[in-house]
Amino acid sequence: MTATWHRYPLHFYQPATTSRNTLRIKESWFIRLSHPHQPDVVGIGECGLLKTLSYDDRPGYEAKLQEVCLHVDQYLEQLDLLNQWPSIRAGLEMASLDLKAQGSRELFPSDFTQNEAPIPINGLIWMGDQAHMRSQIGPKLEAGFHTIKLKVGAIDFEKELELIRLIRKDFGPDQITLRLDANGAFSNKDPLEKLKIYSDFHIHSIEQPIRAGHWEEMAALCEASPIPIALDEELIGVVEADQQKRLLSVIRPPYIILKPSFLGGFAASQGWIDLATAQGADWWATSALESNIGLNAIAQWTYTLNNPLPQGLGTGQLFSNNIPSPLEVRHGKLYYRQDGMWGSLP
Repeated sequence: MTATWHRYPLHFYQPATTSRNTLRIKESWFIRLSHPHQPDVVGIGECGLLKTLSYDDRPGYEAKLQEVCLHVDQYLEQLDLLNQWPSIRAGLEMASLDLKAQGSRELFPSDFTQNEAPIPINGLIWMGDQAHMRSQIGPKLEAGFHTIKLKVGAIDFEKELELIRLIRKDFGPDQITLRLDANGAFSNKDPLEKLKIYSDFHIHSIEQPIRAGHWEEMAALCEASPIPIALDEELIGVVEADQQKRLLSVIRPPYIILKPSFLGGFAASQGWIDLATAQGADWWATSALESNIGLNAIAQWTYTLNNPLPQGLGTGQLFSNNIPSPLEVRHGKLYYRQDGMWGSLP
C-alpha cells in the first residue's frame, strides 16, 4: 500500500467567533491511499484536527503523519496503534474505506447515497454577542430547521435567557426543539441553578455544562438536572475501553455526543455507542468543522445507524474553499444529491 499526506487550509466565509478566539482558517490534513499496481484509484481520508480541542493537537503531529504513511500497512492492520492520535486514526480508516470503494467517496452505501434519503440535522447558532447570535436565529428558522442548537456561556446569562425567551415567544416546543451547548462554560458552583432556569423553556438537552474531567460533579449534575445532559468534551482523550466504560458508569449521562474525528473514527465511535446503549444512554453524531470529505464520510456512517434524532451535521457551508460535493442542506436536512458532483480533491 502507498500512502501520502498533505495539509490544506480551509478558509471561513466569516470568522466564527468564540469566547476565546476568532477562527479565520482551519488547517486540515488529508491522507491519500492507493495500491502500487492501481495508482489511479485513490482513497482519501481527512484527519479532522481542531486546534485546542483535539486530543492529538500536540507537537509532532506532521511527523506522526509521515511515520504512518511510511508504515501504512502496519497501521492499517492495527489501528489501535493510533489510539493516542485519534484524528490520524480516523483519517486513515476513512481513506481505507474509500479505497475499498474504488475512490468513489461512497464509503457506506445506503438510501442516503443512492436514493437521496435525508438526515435530519440541527441548525447551529454560533457563539458571539447578543446581536450576532440573534441575527442567526431568523435565517435558521426560515431555512426549515426544527431543531436549533444554541451555544451558551459566552455572554451574560441574562442576555442568553432573553434570546431563548424571544425564540419561545414565537415558537413553542411543539414547533422548535431547543438544544443548548455550554462547552464546559458553567462554573462548578452554580450550574444546577442555571439548568433549573433554562428548563422553564422546554430545553431538549444541554451539552457539557461543566468542564470535562470532573466526573463526580458531572454525575451529581446528571442525576439532579431537570434538563438531560449530553457528554461531549468529556469523551475526548478517553481512548481505552475500560476507561470509557468506567466514565459512563460513574457519570451515567442520558446522552453522549460522537465526533468521530475526535474519538478515533467509526469503529472507535461504535465502541462508545455500544457502551452507552448498554447503560441506557442515547447519542447523536456531530461533525467538527471537517471539509466536505470528512463530513461526507461521517454523514454516510451516521445514516446507517438509523438514529432518528437530529444530528449535528452540515457545517461544510462555512468554508469559502471547501471541496465541492453532492452534499446539500435544505429544509433542515442533509441530502446527498444524485445529480451532485465531486470537485477537485485536495
